[in-house]
Amino acid sequence: MSGDDPLNRPLSRIHIKDLRLRTFIGFNDEEQRKRQDVVVNIRIDYDALAAARGDAVDEALDYKTITKQVIAHVEDNRFLLLEKLVNDLVEIVMAHDAAKATEVEVDKPHALRFSDSVSLTMAASR
Repeated sequence: MSGDDPLNRPLSRIHIKDLRLRTFIGFNDEEQRKRQDVVVNIRIDYDALAAARGDAVDEALDYKTITKQVIAHVEDNRFLLLEKLVNDLVEIVMAHDAAKATEVEVDKPHALRFSDSVSLTMAASR
């Protein structure tokens, strides 16, 4: 293929879907004593064209490393607020220069009676 691309190419998007982890989250006594399930969904926008054209691993976003960092952070820490957890994950993703934008959603299943879950979403871009 030639270097001249007549197509308008927006950023590509990687989704890390339904990453199920356990952590200490919340501020009441029970939440402080036992781990709870959280479900993490991450969207990362980046320019994947060079990786796609050249089948070049070194040009691709390293989502495996990002996922490992997210897992370690969630499982090795305690959080009073969902807001803190989600913000930390946004910052982990955006620490990678290839990430041009991200949206992170974390669900806390069974946080409210009669509800499947409560979630919070935060985004960032450069």
